[in-house]
Amino acid sequence: MLDVLGYEVYEGVTVRDALTVVVVMAVAVFIAKVVTMNVRRALADKVRRDQLEIVAKVVYYGIIVIAFLGVTPLLGLNLSGLLVAGGIAGIVIGFASQSIVSNFVSGLFLLWERPIKIGDAIQVEGISGIVEDIHVMSTVVRTFDGLYVRIPNEKMFTSNIINYVTNVARRIEYVIGISYDDDANKAIEIIKGVLESEPFALKEPNPDVFVDSLGDSSVNVVVRFWAPASEWYNVKKRVLWRIKVELEKNGITIPFPQRVVWFANEVKVKSSS
Repeated sequence: MLDVLGYEVYEGVTVRDALTVVVVMAVAVFIAKVVTMNVRRALADKVRRDQLEIVAKVVYYGIIVIAFLGVTPLLGLNLSGLLVAGGIAGIVIGFASQSIVSNFVSGLFLLWERPIKIGDAIQVEGISGIVEDIHVMSTVVRTFDGLYVRIPNEKMFTSNIINYVTNVARRIEYVIGISYDDDANKAIEIIKGVLESEPFALKEPNPDVFVDSLGDSSVNVVVRFWAPASEWYNVKKRVLWRIKVELEKNGITIPFPQRVVWFANEVKVKSSS
């Protein structure tokens, strides 16, 4: 009986080898499609559509290339020379594009970890602003001055990122000086009244108002309370102004720095007349 599977197609490659390659590549395509579909589902609400397609294609073709390299011996292909040449070229290209690869990998980690999102107010490497866009290679931030800054993702991934809006609430703190002649208890009650009338001053955690220190020119009262992160800046400005107005309305003085000078000897002033 003729051994069809053992029939040599060319130079030691049999029909069995060819069928094995076809089966392996078909399975690889199936696995690549399944993995890509799961990647799309996992990242659908985390990255933009165009960026998601780039990641999906890298995963898909990566699996197929790995499978192809695995079956090349069955086809009688000798990749040793090609691998050597490719390795040398890869080293040269690797050194030339080290920062590009680093930014790309960092971008993938950022998209997966999601320490920031579009619209977040952040600070990184001394740059503060709103996240306008997150690309695979870089992140675009619009500063509070209206400037657009492109930050490489490598720097984003390796730097400390302060996200001002990740938590639903932020604390506001003032240090308010009052005169030594004024009633500190009365000032504290007035400030607490302002906080109670502010709709965005949270009840939990409890606001805290207390005398913190005795300064050179004033008794320093610390005011701490929490507000929604989305309203933090407006609340901070509004409440501070209302505290000032209410303290002055009730006769509480906010003093300016002053010094009292004592002379050891009596100062004699000569009259010009």
